[in-house]
Parts: sequence; structure tokens; C-alpha cells
Amino acid sequence: MIGRLNHVAIAVPDLAAASAQYRDTLGAKVNPPQDEPDHGVTVVFIELPNTKIELLYPLGDNSPIAGFLEKNPAGGIHHICYEVDDILAARDKLQAAGARVLGSGEPRIGAHGKPVLFLHPKDFTGTLVELEQV
Repeated sequence: MIGRLNHVAIAVPDLAAASAQYRDTLGAKVNPPQDEPDHGVTVVFIELPNTKIELLYPLGDNSPIAGFLEKNPAGGIHHICYEVDDILAARDKLQAAGARVLGSGEPRIGAHGKPVLFLHPKDFTGTLVELEQV
């Protein structure tokens, strides 16, 4: 059901410093910051030959990333994202198998302009999983 790894998302306490580290130290292609108000984050995508890294920084007072950074002040891996061909079919199959979809269960538009859903980390060995329809 799941396809390729789309990205690994890392919450960071300093978006400019993290972007510079990937660009200047690791030599990666770093895209400009992109505000995602519906998700309460500012994101920067780092392009790698086989996937992407998504740097996450809080946007607004109700950002879910702010709470994550309170618990993890140095930052850390927030979630992993897998591609799926049909997000509704994937959701239905996962729910039938007992997996919990976060939020209303209806897909929202993610940072790539495509439908996304998040799966409860307790159902996936402590890892928050994002599914993105491709």
C-alpha cells in the first residue's frame, strides 16, 4: 500500500541555522521557507537525490511544533511521510486494520499541495506517520 519515502520531517528551534547547516555544511539544495498557516508551521524542504528533508518551525501561537520543541528543545525527528496512490483507500484500509487517523479523518492539503493524513504514533512504534497522495 505505501510507496516510496517522501520525506523525513525534523522540528528545529532555529530555521535559518538549520537551513544553513544543510546548505553550507552538507552541500544540500535548500528551498526557501514556506508558511503553511493551516498546519501551523513554516517549512523548508531540503532536496536529496532519493527523498527530501522537511525542516519544521512553529508558525503562530497554536503550532503543534511549538509543543514538540518544548519537549525537545534541540529539535528532532517529528514524522516520516510515505506516498500512497489513493489516500482515501489507504485510510479506509488502515482504519479497518485498527490504525487511528488523527484529526477528522478527512485529508487536508499539505505543503506540496496534495492531500495528506497523519496516523497516530502509538499505532506505528512511536512514530508519527504522514501519508501523502501522489
